[in-house]
Amino acid sequence: MPTRTARTAWTGGLQDGSGQVELTSSGVGKYDVSFPKRSAEEADGTTSPEELIAAAHSSCYAMALSAQIGNAGATPESLDVTADVTLGPDPAGGFRITGIKLTVRGRVSGMDADGFLAAAEAAKAGCPVSKALAGVDTISLDAALA
Repeated sequence: MPTRTARTAWTGGLQDGSGQVELTSSGVGKYDVSFPKRSAEEADGTTSPEELIAAAHSSCYAMALSAQIGNAGATPESLDVTADVTLGPDPAGGFRITGIKLTVRGRVSGMDADGFLAAAEAAKAGCPVSKALAGVDTISLDAALA
């Protein structure tokens, strides 16, 4: 399997500095980052590590769930996955990711609600990004057929 790369160029200190993260492997873009906007309620056109983790988690989870549904003999017609990643204080100092909420709504042929929930839970456990984020206190799941 390949390795993917992102690069960040940063200038200045934590509070007065800023950077730009580049999705190097795909070349799809460069995105501004700054700590003050990272810790503010409004992102104001600037991304953050948490948003990038949310993007990685939601896309990986969608792939894992589509595989679980297919392995169960059903057909995924559409999956709408949202990952909400929360940054909060770390009792040991600094900050940490304090929680992730995955929400999925799916349209699936050949699977009932119980089967969908079982596939959703299995996808959460098997998703490589979920595994990488195992140190997060809580990764919750809200899964239902649309």
